[in-house]
Amino acid sequence: MEKIAIFVDVQNIYYTVRDGLKGQFDYNAFWAKVTGSDTEVVAAYAYAINRNDQKQIQFQNILRGIGFKVKLKPYISRNDGSSKGDWDVGITIDMLEVAPSVDRLILLSGDGDFDLLVNNLISKNKRVDVFGVPQLTADSLMKSATNFIPIDQSLLLPSKGKV
Repeated sequence: MEKIAIFVDVQNIYYTVRDGLKGQFDYNAFWAKVTGSDTEVVAAYAYAINRNDQKQIQFQNILRGIGFKVKLKPYISRNDGSSKGDWDVGITIDMLEVAPSVDRLILLSGDGDFDLLVNNLISKNKRVDVFGVPQLTADSLMKSATNFIPIDQSLLLPSKGKV
């Protein structure tokens, strides 16, 4: 049985799927695609920003129901109007900590900052699959992955208003 760990950069997936594919990511379809009778999910983390918004809380509960441990970071609004809510370091630490206990790591993100992490894990003989929207995923991340799996229509929620 293959042991896997899943790491989702929720904000990155939300915006790249929305902007690149004009849709919403289907976490249930994704879970069905990567898990099966021959896999054991050792860890599954979804990294999100906590805005204390009711719709976000509902979404986070859906992720928990699927099997993800949701990790939240406070939404920080700066005096200059900009905001911050970055999970790159947290994802990196968790992937490095979990790596020794799994056969394959699955990262959902298009952020090129993760290419160094992916290269490091592969140098330690780990398989790292990256899911991302091709046109909005850093080339360096796609090239560093053991496998790059494009997010396509099969991983989107059905569009509202279409039959």
